[in-house]
Amino acid sequence: MGRSLKKGPFIDTHLLEKVEVMNRGADKKVIKTWSRRSTIVPEMVGHTLAVHNGKKFIPVYITENMVGHKLGEFAPTRLFKGHTTKVSERAAAAAPGPGAPPAGGTGGGGTGGGGAKPAGAGGA
Repeated sequence: MGRSLKKGPFIDTHLLEKVEVMNRGADKKVIKTWSRRSTIVPEMVGHTLAVHNGKKFIPVYITENMVGHKLGEFAPTRLFKGHTTKVSERAAAAAPGPGAPPAGGTGGGGTGGGGAKPAGAGGA
């Protein structure tokens, strides 16, 4: 459930003060923040905020499309490297077996001889 509209967006005061100071001057420095919970407001558009992800600061350039979202949404805290596969299965699939036809064979079609089938390779 979202936040009530009558309450307004939540922004940490120290972060809002830094953004307002940057808006008064023509300064465009990167602002470091740990406040992942703060909502992005239109005053932040055009600034770069370095949002902490628990390990390091991720630079986030604020655009108009980000207004209304939280800063933490743009600095992921977990690194997904993909699902692992067994190395032996991958190697076996890449290397041709002993009964495989030699490279540069007949080109695929159904005619061409083929050769003997390995034992237990059932067929109809």
